[in-house]
Amino acid sequence: MKIAVLHGQMHQGSTYHITKMVLDRLSGPDTAIREFFMPKDMPAPCVGCNRCFFEGEACCPQADTVRPVAEALEEADLIVLESPCYVFGMTGQLKVLLDHLGYRWMPHRPHPAMFRKVGLAVSTAAGGGADKVVKDLVRHLFFWGVPVTHRFSANVYAAAWGGVKDKKRAKLEKHAERLAARIRRQIGRAKPGLKTRAFFFMMGLMQKGVFDNPADQTYWKQNGWLNGKTPWKDPA
Repeated sequence: MKIAVLHGQMHQGSTYHITKMVLDRLSGPDTAIREFFMPKDMPAPCVGCNRCFFEGEACCPQADTVRPVAEALEEADLIVLESPCYVFGMTGQLKVLLDHLGYRWMPHRPHPAMFRKVGLAVSTAAGGGADKVVKDLVRHLFFWGVPVTHRFSANVYAAAWGGVKDKKRAKLEKHAERLAARIRRQIGRAKPGLKTRAFFFMMGLMQKGVFDNPADQTYWKQNGWLNGKTPWKDPA
């Protein structure tokens, strides 16, 4: 199993630790994990030049930094997006990276492999807001085409992992155990549900008649998606 993890922070706090709980339970001799930490692996902020959309992702001024992350996501069986809750949202550092991956959203040029992956969104908060962060992260996974997503959010009521009560940690451990078991069963078997399929087909209709971006339209035509093929039934 290949796993790609985008950490929204550098410090090893509560979000990092519960992410590690799940990864430890998924790890084995067949597991390869690639991790990216923000801001160490973060590209410079998007400048809104739109070159990734209209000319191709290789034309992005930050392409050299974005490309390794994009390739890791494309190769992974499981994609993990995790971020602590900062003012009821994901960290700004992670958002900077996700901004650069907008060209991979379904209205543009989704990668065919995304439609067979499993996603996991993780967040913790000292008080409240972890659910909102996870919801935002799942939204990115959906628009990339990831068909099966899991959520792990926890309000730990502690400013640091060391302050989390033993009873709370035990509860998190049990949830991580159950979640890892579900994920392992789904790896290699994930298929898009009705919502993903419907949105994909709607985007195909838009490419035929409403959207006016030659780069996107050429991409859809080359993949055969405007002639009945789909990324989950007809992989490249």
